[in-house]
Amino acid sequence: MKKWLLVIVLFLLMQQPAQAGGHAYAVIDAKTGRLLSGTNVNDELPIASLTKMWTALIVIENSDLKDVVTVSEKASLAEGSSIYLQAGETYTVETLLYGLMLRSGNDAAYALAEHVGGSVEGFVHLMNQRALFAGLSHTKFTNPSGLHHEEHLSSAYDTARMLQIAMKNKTFKKIATTVVYNGKYSWKNKHKLLTQNNGAIAGKTGFTKVAGRTLATFFERDQKQFIVVTLNESNDWQVHNALANDVYANYAERTIVKKGTYYVSGEKIIVQEPIKLLATKDEVETLRHVVYLPTNPSNKNATWYVYDEGRPVLSVPVKRK
Repeated sequence: MKKWLLVIVLFLLMQQPAQAGGHAYAVIDAKTGRLLSGTNVNDELPIASLTKMWTALIVIENSDLKDVVTVSEKASLAEGSSIYLQAGETYTVETLLYGLMLRSGNDAAYALAEHVGGSVEGFVHLMNQRALFAGLSHTKFTNPSGLHHEEHLSSAYDTARMLQIAMKNKTFKKIATTVVYNGKYSWKNKHKLLTQNNGAIAGKTGFTKVAGRTLATFFERDQKQFIVVTLNESNDWQVHNALANDVYANYAERTIVKKGTYYVSGEKIIVQEPIKLLATKDEVETLRHVVYLPTNPSNKNATWYVYDEGRPVLSVPVKRK
């Protein structure tokens, strides 16, 4: 598809009527978290079951996959999407995580939350504490499933960062990239882009009447890794593919600093490997570079920072002579 036609298609898709009051999307570089494109990226909106990406990460970080979970009556009666757990049944944490991520089971979310946090409230505290440490400044959780609550909000950018952070965890990545799980049950991943051969390898779907359709997708192809999140987008499947095609067409992992010797404040700085960043040709010219030199001259370690629109997006260790 020619570039101008791709832009027109993307524009038309993004103009479709929304299902709820707010609308946003964000595309970020999965390696650095740098925002590549977006609209209303920091608006705080309901994210529905995209919440479960963070729930899964908190469970993985705070439990053993072989732990046995006994389903409470409260968990079995959880409102919304379900994997039909019954009170008194026992499952491993691992099995419930697959039910959580592939089938979006709210009952699995509450069973896991009670097991890990001691209570749903205790688990929500862990979720918010971890979000604070991760710098997700536009995010607040009130439950582990994403059911509507007026204070349960995040932004398109923060939600993309959730997936970026979670995908660095090997266990989460294994679960999130599973298309079909065959264990105690057989479950197929609801995220249908994972089978469309456009580079989508992981993600999460979501929907409530208030949030509308929400979708997060991790794309990986041709040495490009990026994440797309749409909030309240009725044409989310098409929009994600269109945004992915735009990244494939216009972005590349470009060398922004060549390997070699540089002079900074009268000192020699050795860049041992090329510094690369996913960017367009035009963006490379707008990036700002700052080298941090420790005041102690005997310290030969320095850091090369790359800034985009005033924000540090990359830091690379370099040597000083």
